[in-house]
Amino acid sequence: MPVDGRLEVGDIAPAFTLDDANGEPVSLADYAGRKVLVYFYPAAMTPGCTKQACDFRDNLAELNDAGVDVIGISPDKPAKLTKFVERDELTFPLLSDPDKEVMQAYGAFGEKKLYGKVVTGVIRSTFLVDESGRIAAALYNVRATGHVAKIRRDLKL
Repeated sequence: MPVDGRLEVGDIAPAFTLDDANGEPVSLADYAGRKVLVYFYPAAMTPGCTKQACDFRDNLAELNDAGVDVIGISPDKPAKLTKFVERDELTFPLLSDPDKEVMQAYGAFGEKKLYGKVVTGVIRSTFLVDESGRIAAALYNVRATGHVAKIRRDLKL
């Protein structure tokens, strides 16, 4: 793994088990043999994160048809995730990582620029994990707007 903690194509995806919006455990291992897009976002129900989640929701059928599942991970507690799922009719699992351990394992938590200042927080990132559990794509500092279209185009999904 690189010094900055970021994952690269070919790395083994760090395993995880986190609670979903209903408090049920979801593991990366549940997706063994399938491709899964794991995306990290800063906070449920904020404008950018809502735009990104709705973009995944609106493209989910096409992603699923391409054999790709989607999981969103944030530091939010399950109760807030439940409100987010219900408010925006999200149709894929949102997982709670309050200790940010999974985010750190993926290099999706650390220093970033926010409005010109260096702050520590969630780095909006997306990973394509292949059927064998390896990183097939690692995208850091992604934009919320237009992200899913870019993923579909770049990864030919």
